Amino acid sequence: MSAAISKNSKCPVCGSPTAAEPDPFCSRRCADVDLGRWLGGNYSIPGDPAEDEDGVPALPSNDN
Repeated sequence: MSAAISKNSKCPVCGSPTAAEPDPFCSRRCADVDLGRWLGGNYSIPGDPAEDEDGVPALPSNDN
């Protein structure tokens, strides 16, 4: 099964041209690498510290 190459798109993991599936990645492997990075806490979305349900700020994460 051959995958069509998306025009002018590069895989965010390895920089190769992307495939139609699993867009925006070039392969299932790169999609899995990216998912592992999210699940491992390597990526974060900037913003104010989260609060618990009771309104108390959550403990800071240990990002060493």
